[in-house]
Amino acid sequence: MLSIFCSIFLNYRLKIVQLLFGRNCFLCGSAATEDLCTPCRDSLPHISGPHCPVCALPMEEARVCGACLAHPPAFDLTLAAVNYAFPIDALLHSLKYRTNLALAPVLADLLLAQIDKAVLPDFIVPMPLHAVRLRERGFNQAMEIGRQISKKLDVPLLPALCRRVRDTASQTRLPWKEREKNIRNAFDCEENLDGKHIAIVDDVMTTGATLNELARVLRKCGAVHISAWVVARTLPGTP
Repeated sequence: MLSIFCSIFLNYRLKIVQLLFGRNCFLCGSAATEDLCTPCRDSLPHISGPHCPVCALPMEEARVCGACLAHPPAFDLTLAAVNYAFPIDALLHSLKYRTNLALAPVLADLLLAQIDKAVLPDFIVPMPLHAVRLRERGFNQAMEIGRQISKKLDVPLLPALCRRVRDTASQTRLPWKEREKNIRNAFDCEENLDGKHIAIVDDVMTTGATLNELARVLRKCGAVHISAWVVARTLPGTP
């Protein structure tokens, strides 16, 4: 726990130094007016070309894919900032497992660039962590990213709206077909969301099973439109 507090302190100290003496690009270290310099930002694995608006997977044309037509998920659309590839995977790993909280606003800004400011949700809900995982990690990376987005969009963030009631096995260690079964009934929400538009914020979307399960619970509480906002989308064939 002490190491977590030390990391948080160092992250805040880094922000103070950047404010006083100017910024450096988080990736290459060169002087920059923003968190990422223009060449590094341009070289990110941006999502290009047509894709399914529901699950964000690549398509030959921009339309709902066969999988989403055959088995519609509980969420209506997915906004993904970038593909899950280098260096995004390294940045997310640093935030998630090395407590590099200074990366949260950097990743949030990538996602903010994809959001239609004219059609905003009523609430933002970060993907919940189970209490056991939260104690181990000391923070919820989805909440840290969501906090930045909420502040800049002026949309309320509701971190306590839903709870993760089952400490499930890590989805990354399971075959794709087992992930839906693993996450089933993992969330609980008892609030009235009749007629509300909810945006779920998460760091990575792989199969979409976790997002779908949380969206299913939100639907049962009355939400009429659910968006999945993720920093990175894993493409088929990515380990």
